[in-house]
Order: sequence, then structure tokens, then C-alpha cells
Amino acid sequence: MRKFKEFFLEKLIFICGLASILFVLLIFFFLLKEGLSVFKTVSPLKFIMGRNWYPISEPPQLGIFPLILGSFIVTIGAVVISVPVGVACAVYIAEIAPPKIKEILKAGIELLAAIPSVVLGFIGMVTLVPWVKHIFGLPTGLTALSGSIMLAFMAMPTIVSIAEDALYAIPKSYKEGALALGATHWQSIWRVLLPAASSGILAAVMLGIGRVIGETMAVMMITGNAAVIPHTLLVPVRTLTATIAAEMGEAVVGSQHYFALFAIGIVLFAISFAINVTADLFLHKDK
Repeated sequence: MRKFKEFFLEKLIFICGLASILFVLLIFFFLLKEGLSVFKTVSPLKFIMGRNWYPISEPPQLGIFPLILGSFIVTIGAVVISVPVGVACAVYIAEIAPPKIKEILKAGIELLAAIPSVVLGFIGMVTLVPWVKHIFGLPTGLTALSGSIMLAFMAMPTIVSIAEDALYAIPKSYKEGALALGATHWQSIWRVLLPAASSGILAAVMLGIGRVIGETMAVMMITGNAAVIPHTLLVPVRTLTATIAAEMGEAVVGSQHYFALFAIGIVLFAISFAINVTADLFLHKDK
């Protein structure tokens, strides 16, 4: 009976794994089926490198380069903020915080990850956006900087959790050996523990980037939604995800606008897939 249960569970887990792969493939093929139709009227190069996104003009101008740059600048800003803070928090939780404080912080991080993005976007609209407008003297606080700060706040739970797990998984003998050789606590963290956990920390960073680049509601609410090429963080931008969310409900089914939104989905799928594969390679890299 026990062997039968183990066999059943193994097959069930195997089927679930195959199902997840099948669902991803079906989503990808669906995106290809709808999105490739746009390239009947516009070349892939012009679609990706075009500077104007006017999908309902005559003729439609379907260039997503400003949208790609908007996603890129918001993501870079979020990474610059979230990675140092997230890794520092992970080090504090794993190596410095007392046990009681550690449990409180871990519970708080998990709770932070559970807050819906639309709620964080609303909080950003009523608190962060006016603050950015006032501090920098801008006509509007709906800028790439606002989106970067909010997305950094959203990415930190992922970075902190995975980086803390990577630090916790290091054998205790590493730290004990460093201390025995005369290293201080901080030296052992900086020169031994962080290099030993580098693959896990890099995986945490990559997954945090994936979380940022795939976010929709928060960036749509606080980045200004201007499909223009950004030159600084202090101007409104529009991201790829916000474009799909804002325009899919208004696009006429079967129109070039409709197919172009699915083509944007293909670009996002490819970017997210590349980020996750990179994170997986870092996570399983031989030490």
C-alpha cells in the first residue's frame, strides 16, 4: 500500500509538471497566433525600433521603442534601489538579527509580498507621487522615478526571501573557519558568506527583475502613461505591460491595434523567459 501511494504521488507530481509546461506552451502559441499577424503590415524591425505609438491613427503607427525604453528605465531604477537594500536586509536577517527580530522581519516580508499591486499603486498615487512632484519641483509626480521607487518596494520581498535562503544554506563551517582564522564578523560576511551565496543572490536579483518587468497595475497608475522616449527618470513614461492593460479593452478585435498588443505580449514573454532562464542558470551553477 505504501509503495502504491508513493507511485501515485510521483506520477501526480510528474503530471503536474508536464501540465505546467503545456500551459506555458499553449500561452506562447496563442500569443504567436494572434501577434504575428501584425507583421503582415509592419516589419518586425520597424515594430520594435519605431519611435511612434499611435495605434488608432490613419495609417496606424506601431512603434514600441518608447514602450521598451519606458519599461527598461523603470526596471533599471527599481533594480538600483531594491538590490542593495534587499541584499542588506537579507544579510541582516540571516546573520545579525536576534532570533525574535528575525521571525518578525520574515513574517513582515511575507506579508509585504501579499499586498495586491493595485493597492500599492493607489498608495503610491496618494503619497509617493505628490512627494516626488514637491521634492523635484515637477509639473507632475507621475514619472518613471515614482514607478521605480514603487516597483523597488514590490521587488524587495522576492529579493530578500531568496537571498536570505541562499545565505542560510551556506554550511556553518564556512563562517566558523573564517572566524577561527581571525576574521571579524563583518569580514566573514563580506569575504566568505556573500561570495559563497553569490549564485543564490544573483538568482534572487534576476527573479526580482522579473517581478518588476512584469508588473502592470502599479506602473499604469503612477508613471504617467506617456508613450514618449524618456531621457531622465523625471518624465512620464509608459511600459509594455501598462500599454496592454490600458488598451486591450478598447482595441477592435481583428484590427492591427489588437494584433500589435499581442505582439507586445510576445516581446514581454521573451523578456520574462530570458530572465527566468538566467536566474535558473545562476541558481544551479556549480560552485
